[in-house]
Amino acid sequence: MAKAASAKAISNKARGKSSSQTYVLEQQIGFLLRQVSQRHAAIFAEHIGSNLTPTQWAALVKLAEAGPCSQNQLGRFTAMDVATIKGVIDRLTARGLTETSADPEDGRRLMVALTRAGQATVEKTCPLAIEITEETLAPLKAKEREVLLALLAKLM
Repeated sequence: MAKAASAKAISNKARGKSSSQTYVLEQQIGFLLRQVSQRHAAIFAEHIGSNLTPTQWAALVKLAEAGPCSQNQLGRFTAMDVATIKGVIDRLTARGLTETSADPEDGRRLMVALTRAGQATVEKTCPLAIEITEETLAPLKAKEREVLLALLAKLM
């Protein structure tokens, strides 16, 4: 990695660019966040298997926390766009983990709730989710974890 960065800096100098204008991919926030996200997804898959995706887990755990809500509201709670949350809920409903119904006050609104199987899945999976977070953050000391989470929250 250092050789590549040096070669790029030399190449930029040859073209008259200063090294302060060098763009090193491995130092960019997007690249680093993607790598961390991929590592976390691999840890998630290792612990949970193919039973649930991270987005499905997010929907289930938020429903357990918030209770029944509209599909649109659940999408906002879990930072998923309309198409993504619809697909997630369709798959969870097909598996019997969630159920949907028309809102009695507004028939155009789709309400989502956990089924008993969905609630049992959340209860069974929560300890695994805690392990996933611990493993993802394992390279960091306690104070570093706090700082990282606080900084990431500021970027949202």
